Amino acid sequence: MLEIYNSLTRQKEPFNPIEHNKVRIYVCGLTPYDYAHIGHARTAAVFDVTVRYFRYRHYDVYYVRNFTDIDDKIIQRAHDNNEPYTELVARFIGAMREDMAALSILPPDVEPLATEYIQEMQDIISTLLEKKLAYIGENGDVYYHVSHFPDYGKLAHKTLTDLQAGARVSIVEEKENPLDFVLWKQAKPGEPYWESPWGKGRPGWHIECSAMTKHCLGNHFDIHGGGGDLKFPHHENEIAQSEAANEEKFANYWIHTGMVNINQEKMSKSLGNFFTIRDVLAEYRAEVIRFFLISSHYRSPVNYSQESLENSTAALNRFYTAMRGISQVLPPETDSIYEERFIEAMNDDFNTPIALAVLFDLVHEINRCREQDMRYTEELVAILRKLGGVLGLLQDEPNVFLRGGAALQSSHQEIDDLIAAREVARAEKNWAEADRVRDQLTALGISIEDTSQGTLWRKG
Repeated sequence: MLEIYNSLTRQKEPFNPIEHNKVRIYVCGLTPYDYAHIGHARTAAVFDVTVRYFRYRHYDVYYVRNFTDIDDKIIQRAHDNNEPYTELVARFIGAMREDMAALSILPPDVEPLATEYIQEMQDIISTLLEKKLAYIGENGDVYYHVSHFPDYGKLAHKTLTDLQAGARVSIVEEKENPLDFVLWKQAKPGEPYWESPWGKGRPGWHIECSAMTKHCLGNHFDIHGGGGDLKFPHHENEIAQSEAANEEKFANYWIHTGMVNINQEKMSKSLGNFFTIRDVLAEYRAEVIRFFLISSHYRSPVNYSQESLENSTAALNRFYTAMRGISQVLPPETDSIYEERFIEAMNDDFNTPIALAVLFDLVHEINRCREQDMRYTEELVAILRKLGGVLGLLQDEPNVFLRGGAALQSSHQEIDDLIAAREVARAEKNWAEADRVRDQLTALGISIEDTSQGTLWRKG
């Protein structure tokens, strides 16, 4: 049975969906004021694997990932660029979708924009005001009363006193408590705004997700997720708003991903170690990046480094080399021992490192059987491709992957010509010439392997 580590309870729990065989998932998405970075890719890849696994296990999945398309950073960037904020948002949403597609991250079922749900946000705010869980400050902004919600802090596992003592929040005179957060803010001159019962303004960040989850998934749904940095205050505030307004539980399971470090340091623009997805795609193949992102358990921090990417490249080369030259057949209808072990690993809180270890064992068996039982080997390759697909990997044609890594220093035709020349030299037992051609191929970054099927080559 699938068990999920629930951040709310800090323990693994059996997964029991609200509706039989149906899973409703909400993940906090991007604020599109810049290109998505490698940390965004990590969270997106983790939940892509989560959704793929649920579907592989025959669940009916409804996956929602939002865009926060209005906030201070968007407004400031649009002002700096002297362009409408809507054009800025549309451009970066388009770029993000391109980057995610490159990493084989499937699009969610729904990608709501916050600005499409202004009325729903206002309805929730009105309910909170009626229940005395919100108040209007002297500046006209509407704030949430954290001290009036008894369970505030339950996701962070801290009391209100603990949170106040460690709070890094700006002191605003209009707030009754430093932890109180804005639900609706008055528009400043020149800013985008919407009409509301409290004057022209725009929503606070946290209320946006409460409105979108309610509209897309209902008051109560199965899984809410996002990066670990969102646990507090964003997700804590979502719980407070939604459960107070709707008077029922918000989400049953909370899943949070670990952060991406760069060479063991926190990724930060100020440290000069900040990488967008596009930066990394310019240096490494997309599947290599994806392998790296899911090769560590999703709750663990992952360290981005050249060594990590090179290890991922070597691992994928090993997989594709094992698959090369083997006919593609349908996998067996009954689960193999490898598929059973894969399911066992993924049922343990989506443990992708152990699942990948199962695939490595499968490669070892493929290599052992390659010259002995071709039919059995074909079935093993089919299982490898099937299970790899659950992780969003190993769907390329082996020779295409192995020959199409970083930009080659020469064309495929030139390489094929050199290999043909080497084979002629070998046939004539001109070993010096054969070695000279091999050295020439090595200088071009090409590795060759003499097999019963002829000479095979790959980049690297």
